Amino acid sequence: MKIAANIAGGLLGLLFIAFSLMVLLHMAPNPSFPPDSPVDHFMKAFGPTGYITFVKIFELIGGILVAIPKTRNLGLLVLGPIILNILAFHVFVAKGEGLVGIPLFVAAVALFLLWTERKAFAALVH
Repeated sequence: MKIAANIAGGLLGLLFIAFSLMVLLHMAPNPSFPPDSPVDHFMKAFGPTGYITFVKIFELIGGILVAIPKTRNLGLLVLGPIILNILAFHVFVAKGEGLVGIPLFVAAVALFLLWTERKAFAALVH
């Protein structure tokens, strides 16, 4: 189980590091969204304010922490709200579009890691 957790942690960390660096270093073009759609309004509201940059910095920090076994639990605490917001965005703003694939995979891997470290997190709920 420890090997699987290390692979999952490394993969989750790599995904968050890669996606955050793509945005922070402007390595990919800005995606276009259907005009006047909820997703378009959402991105127009949060993009220019610096909110997306703020979140991407925490994605980078959380990705680095979750990839290192000794700091994995701290990384999960940083990434937990971000993963929840990614799922909420796809469910409520995008109306389910794009939910199947990377967002559900990321949530499943995070839940697996939480399960493998459930004893460490049990103290938070008692």
